Amino acid sequence: MSKIDKKPGGTIRDNMKIEADVPIPMEDGLVLKADVFRPVAEGRYPVILSHGPYAKGLSFQEAYAPQWNKMVDEHPDVAAGSTNKYQNWEAVDPEKWVPDGYVCVRVDSRGAGQSPGLLDVWAPRETKDFYECIEWAAAQPWSNGKIGLAGISYYAMNQYQVAALRPPHLVAICPWEGVSDFYREMFYHGGILSQFPGRWFPRQISTVQYGLGDRAAKSFLTGESVAGSERLPDAELVKNRVDFAAEIKKRPWMDGWHRDRNADLSKIAVPMLSAGNWGGHGLHLRGNVEAYGQTGSKQKWLEIHGLEHWTHFYTDYGTQLQKRFFDHFLKGVDNGWDKTPPVRLQVRHVDATFVERLENEWPLARTQWTKFHLDLGKRALSSAPVKVAGKVEYDALGDGITLLMPPLKRETEFTGPAVARLFVSSSTQDADLFVIVRLLDPKGGEITFQGALDPNTPIAQGWLRASHRKLDAKRSLPYRPYHSHDERQPLAPGQVYELNIEIWPTCIVAPAGYQIALTIRGKDYEYAGELSDFAKTFHYAHRGVGPFQHNDPDDRPAAIFGGRVTLYGGGEHDSYLILPIVPPKAGEGGRSP
Repeated sequence: MSKIDKKPGGTIRDNMKIEADVPIPMEDGLVLKADVFRPVAEGRYPVILSHGPYAKGLSFQEAYAPQWNKMVDEHPDVAAGSTNKYQNWEAVDPEKWVPDGYVCVRVDSRGAGQSPGLLDVWAPRETKDFYECIEWAAAQPWSNGKIGLAGISYYAMNQYQVAALRPPHLVAICPWEGVSDFYREMFYHGGILSQFPGRWFPRQISTVQYGLGDRAAKSFLTGESVAGSERLPDAELVKNRVDFAAEIKKRPWMDGWHRDRNADLSKIAVPMLSAGNWGGHGLHLRGNVEAYGQTGSKQKWLEIHGLEHWTHFYTDYGTQLQKRFFDHFLKGVDNGWDKTPPVRLQVRHVDATFVERLENEWPLARTQWTKFHLDLGKRALSSAPVKVAGKVEYDALGDGITLLMPPLKRETEFTGPAVARLFVSSSTQDADLFVIVRLLDPKGGEITFQGALDPNTPIAQGWLRASHRKLDAKRSLPYRPYHSHDERQPLAPGQVYELNIEIWPTCIVAPAGYQIALTIRGKDYEYAGELSDFAKTFHYAHRGVGPFQHNDPDDRPAAIFGGRVTLYGGGEHDSYLILPIVPPKAGEGGRSP
């Protein structure tokens, strides 16, 4: 297509008025750049704004071809009704919003895309910039002064940050699959270093750093570099960005650097629609449910769906849901949204279909928190306490042990968070425990699901480094332990310790005859079946955990983590798993997307 001229007033194209690289001055003198898509007719409209480092001019289809192709092949409604010329990674498609009377603004954050400066992701300075962008958009002649925030992942995570600062013209937020606690949900799972941030940054962020010039991709709007016309030397590029992975590795404990990035969720007051993904173990799911529970908003809604990380934000299902929310709060449309039950679940079934169900709270009030005790002698999960004490020793970096629940006598739904209380000892001063809840069919075959980034995920996972076992009593709940991560408590070799391991939320309706399996091991879960072509070729796929692996040799030296772990159960060491069994309720809906 012909390129957009950067002339005042914008260029009319595809029934939109488009302005590229619009300057937004910050209070410290730096100027950020934005692309603005607005209705052709003059007027004042509500604004959907995103702000982040993924380069506003980078084509979704070109930069993220595997994700785009899989999405539109399986969900043609994503591409329908749009030329798709303006699709940008994890931001709304303006062609589906501008005709409905919205202005879409995409801002390159400091140091990324067309915006110069120090690239320091999720830092307080970046959040302050976001605040200023919101207030800038509210003051423009095409704005009605009501700003909404929408976007996936990065464009969701920084919504919590900026909303906690309470910009006067921010009216509503829709964080779609977004971390709300950087330490616990992205950097260190149970105190164990996640390798994802160190892989994500060079693949998706430094490749669009401002100053790459002609070494970067070209903008689909202007035909110019998405990363600035200036071509800076490599040494200067390094100087102009904070080494994200190195900063994380230097900070294995919950310190001020992590706290500076974590929003005070209680200060968020605007209406919120938080959308999570059952397959988001290792990154976003916990963030969406925790934000829903902790934000100070009086009007808030939680939605949880399945499938890939990027899919339902763009399907008709997701787009219509977002529009109903924003129409109500940004346009004042009386569409019944305010009467919508606060929780909307896409309940997962073993055939990979979903049934939509509306609820009034999270976790569900009718949940039966059910203990399953570890019977180590029988390798079983028992509904009754085990009187006979037992123990099992395994390689601390190995496959561990799997225990089975008896086949279910009737169809059973498990929806909500889970927890494992385990008694363990180690031959060394520490141990990493990986806890996986799995589902087996009547023949013993494992049922896995399309996760956010991996096609073969188990139904739930949890992690804990034994030296991080200290609990925050004030924030811990019976179904969700909360670890402080502020003090190392080494193990005395051979001594038995109680560990309470948080298992991120799950949802599955298991048919009669199926079995729940609990696997406790010393390394990441690994799917044993045949991989699909997508799983073999997608750069973030793995064998069940996607890019959220925990194999960094600096974080897990064999001298400390390579010994032997002993698991105890029965008698005085009553190890157990708590699962959220949800009894059926009348009026459940039919199958949905």
